[in-house]
Amino acid sequence: MSADSKHGHDHGHAHDHGHDHGHGHGHGHEEPSFIRKYIFSEDHKVIGVQFLIVSLLFLAVGGLLALAVRYQIAWPNQGIPILNQLYGENVVKDQKFYNMLFTMHATFMIFFAIIPLLVGFFGNYLIPLKIGARDMAFPFLNMLSFWTALPAGIIMIAALFVSGGDSATYASGGGWTNYPTLSEVGDGIAGGKGQTLWLISLIVLGASSIMGAINYLTTIINMRAPGMSFHRLPLSIWSLFITSILVLFATPVLTSALGMLVFDREVGTTFFLNGPKWPGAEGQPLLWQHIFWFYSHPAVYIMILPAMGVVSDILPVFARKPIFGYKAMAYAMAGIAGLGFIVWGHHMFQSGMNPVLGTTFMISTMFIAVPSAIKTFNWLGTLWGGQIQFTTPMLHALSFVAMFAIGGLSGIYMASTPVDIFIHDTYFIVAHIHYVLFGGSLFGIFAGITFWFPKIFGRMMSERFGKVHFFLTFIFFNLTFFAMHVVGAGGMMRRIANPTHYEFLQPLQPWNILMTYAAIALGLSQIIFFANFVLSIFMGEKASANPWRSTTLEWHTSTTPPPHGNFDKQPHVYHGPYEFSSPLTEEDFLPQWQKLGEAQPAKAGGHGH
Repeated sequence: MSADSKHGHDHGHAHDHGHDHGHGHGHGHEEPSFIRKYIFSEDHKVIGVQFLIVSLLFLAVGGLLALAVRYQIAWPNQGIPILNQLYGENVVKDQKFYNMLFTMHATFMIFFAIIPLLVGFFGNYLIPLKIGARDMAFPFLNMLSFWTALPAGIIMIAALFVSGGDSATYASGGGWTNYPTLSEVGDGIAGGKGQTLWLISLIVLGASSIMGAINYLTTIINMRAPGMSFHRLPLSIWSLFITSILVLFATPVLTSALGMLVFDREVGTTFFLNGPKWPGAEGQPLLWQHIFWFYSHPAVYIMILPAMGVVSDILPVFARKPIFGYKAMAYAMAGIAGLGFIVWGHHMFQSGMNPVLGTTFMISTMFIAVPSAIKTFNWLGTLWGGQIQFTTPMLHALSFVAMFAIGGLSGIYMASTPVDIFIHDTYFIVAHIHYVLFGGSLFGIFAGITFWFPKIFGRMMSERFGKVHFFLTFIFFNLTFFAMHVVGAGGMMRRIANPTHYEFLQPLQPWNILMTYAAIALGLSQIIFFANFVLSIFMGEKASANPWRSTTLEWHTSTTPPPHGNFDKQPHVYHGPYEFSSPLTEEDFLPQWQKLGEAQPAKAGGHGH
């Protein structure tokens, strides 16, 4: 402990200088222009809110594309309302157009909604506040990370409207994985410039991710408040720290593959494709799969680890108990991240892989169940015997645990090579990934937004509308995606626009219609969330400084929302992040900033002044 304290005090001296500088800096710019303050801002909180709002808009775009996909599958001979008028009914009914729809749905949801919300929004907003820092280590780089991500999104939207060689070839149509030769030039499924725009958009977005990850790592390592040792970091910060390492190691690999495919398409090189300019040269399509999945399997954890951290912060608050097995939770996240880099081959069991190699990938994949199970049982251990309060954030967090468990259990089937060979190209896989990424990531996002909304905007979201949104989302989510296990086990293939073409799939069509009605209801349920979000910003009940009676440093800022610079005075950390129901105090929680024996600040509204 003495070493930690000494480390903390050294930090404190460094921070005192930064604090004075920051204060002077803040007073020197009392009234920055609107553009400097809210558009090209270097304040991590403003940048976090920018990521939040833009990502929610992209989430809506991805959701509308999903509804178009479901409508096409349920009623394949009718085309799709609105899109029939925009593109022409014959184009909309075409398989190529359907390929574009599901490709762009997955792309927007993964790259422009879930990752920016979990990493861009939570990372930017929470890291400095939770570690007691005044801002990010590199504020200008932080601003650049947002203003690189936004053009990437605009380029991706442009890809929706760029036609290829024929009127039915829009945007990218090779799935979100865009395997060569599906993404080849000319008469391929994804001919035209829309595919190239897709590649360029993700290259630009990768630059944004790398800038953010460098900033997060540097900030967490160098700018923690006095007394904030690594074993006093909230688990949300642990998760973002580990995620940033994943981003730094994995994203350059994907970016290089995207660049090579651009060269193949536009210059005629032969990394993955057989280029017409060099008749003897042969590309290696399998090379793309290896490079792509070397990024994209860690990317699955980039999309779930921050949500795990958010849920680990929320469960103790509303169970009024310390997190069960804090160190095991932190190390389990590190274990998941490490194993995530050596299991990419389980996406390629059908590619003709050597059985010995396939077996090593199978065994290493199954090992990931161990740290995942540690986390799940520790969440349940945290709840056991707690005084559980069923607030909106808690309901979303509990749902995250349950849905992640279902997604994880179905994942074990995919890890097994003999089973995966039969189910890999069926809707069973679609069900699995949505249980992990909607049942997991999105419920985690909803939990985090509703939990930290009072700190961000100074007002409370409506609990009544929050609970209505939760229950409708929970019911319709399960109706939509659990049924996909059924049609997948029945043999329904992924990526087909018209299941009624196949005689053996015709008995499953009522399931498809049920899933589509449920998906439409699920989409409409999100209107309640968006309305609650927007109206609460302006009309919500004013929040106290620490409305949830939490223990971590973000609830210790001098005002709510936090001012520029976050803290009037450098906070000092005396305890771990989850001191609830502590026998050392009369209150049922002991904030990280409160020395034992001091008056409890939370009674007076939550900030220690």
